[in-house]
Amino acid sequence: MGDFLVPAIYAVMVWWFTTGMILFLDGLPPATFRWSMTAATVCLSAAVYITRTSCVDVSINGAYTAFSCAILIWGWLEMSFLMGYITGPRKHACIERCSGWRHFVHATEAIIYNEIATLIAAAGILAATWGAPNRMTLWTFLILWAMRLSAKLNLFLGVPNVGEKFLPPHLQYLKGFFRKRAMNFLFPLSVSASTVVTVLLVQKFAAADGAFQSTSYALLTSLLALAVIEHWFMVLPLPSERLWNWALKADRAADAPLKAQRRATL
Repeated sequence: MGDFLVPAIYAVMVWWFTTGMILFLDGLPPATFRWSMTAATVCLSAAVYITRTSCVDVSINGAYTAFSCAILIWGWLEMSFLMGYITGPRKHACIERCSGWRHFVHATEAIIYNEIATLIAAAGILAATWGAPNRMTLWTFLILWAMRLSAKLNLFLGVPNVGEKFLPPHLQYLKGFFRKRAMNFLFPLSVSASTVVTVLLVQKFAAADGAFQSTSYALLTSLLALAVIEHWFMVLPLPSERLWNWALKADRAADAPLKAQRRATL
């Protein structure tokens, strides 16, 4: 049990803290974004270098290191999107009558640059770890990418909780590509498929040969399980934003002067 519990706790804490830090930094005044991205780029450079050097390390530390590198690389991509640096050519929402395939194309245009950057990052990680015994960075990154893509598609097709509170002011136009509805056809498929993969990873953990494998499968299982839970947040009446209240305070503080100005004009 301890072989699974420690990596699981680590994965949960990393997921919770890094998500919160990105939300916190994104809630600060836009003038701070360049400094945040500069610091994130330094972390990205370190993660890329360590990914190449740690891919031959099949110890417990090697599993944690490779997992953490994937989180840092993913964090840079998330920050570059949420801070508006790498999004897409479309910077406004659709008109009300826009629907169907045209609406999907417009939604894709709003995020396509970030998706291309993610593809390039995945290809780089694949090349850096090709033929290496430790490919935890790659598998971790692919889980994050697949589940984020699933979340984006579900938000586009429609879920009850679209999480608009997590969008910064400069990305509010993305709400035009979210749809609120009780359910969509993709949600049960994506949750079922990811749950099946989670169970398979648990079985891999149970049959793991050595500490490196057991730690790796425990980390991957925990991360995927968290992504499944995040999917359920989209349909269950749960205030998921409370998990990151401390991070969202910066955004609320930044909005306070604007809200006060609006009240003064009423």
